[in-house]
Amino acid sequence: MENREKIEQLATWIEASDYIVFFGGAGTSTESGIPDFRSAAGLYQSEHQSPYPPEVMLSHTFFMEHPEVFYDFYRSKMLHPNAQPNGCHRLLSRLAHDGKLKAVITQNIDGLHQTAGCSDVMELHGSVHRNYCMECSRFYSLQDILDIQEIVPWCKDCGGLIRPDIVLYEEELNHDIVMRSIQEISTADLLIIGGTSLTVHPAAGLVSYFQGSKVALLNADPTPYDHKAGLLIADRIGEVMTQVDKLITI
Repeated sequence: MENREKIEQLATWIEASDYIVFFGGAGTSTESGIPDFRSAAGLYQSEHQSPYPPEVMLSHTFFMEHPEVFYDFYRSKMLHPNAQPNGCHRLLSRLAHDGKLKAVITQNIDGLHQTAGCSDVMELHGSVHRNYCMECSRFYSLQDILDIQEIVPWCKDCGGLIRPDIVLYEEELNHDIVMRSIQEISTADLLIIGGTSLTVHPAAGLVSYFQGSKVALLNADPTPYDHKAGLLIADRIGEVMTQVDKLITI
């Protein structure tokens, strides 16, 4: 089946579905100018003047022991305040407002789904838009962090270390978010998986809770779940979803 036929099939599936759930990863935002992690052009392959690999710098232990190195990497590589939603985010927002899309489950921390207009977003790995003091719990927005001139942000109230509300290596996912994600995936009649290698666990394992027969998987590279997808589209997800958006009539 050619890509055009697959796109038409996805549009047909969407029109016929009443309970769509989207599960996405870093590839969802690459067309918004945010690099993914593991591709040839991804974050883990980028040059950064540090003797530590990204996986180490993004761990809980490293953050606590070397906050200045962590924040140097975090500020230069992981914050993209000017990024804008692409065709994938916009179609999902449309489907959410039309009542077809019931939940977005994302591994991303960029907040672009909310920027596009989706309100029911389960952020498995947290968000750069939420930051808090580890001593007094004062909240800081992303703009607050950007406005602080020092590399390491310290609390204005108590002087405590501010950390982003993201899940670092060595930390567990939020239990409530995981359980709600399982419930949504289990209830869906169409599961759209996009922009994820499905290799980061435990998040990737959530898709196995899908009980339906319609799985659409949109990812540029092969994944371990490809054989279970009824529709497999190996192309740029933003472009694909833009084409789907033009085809569906709700």
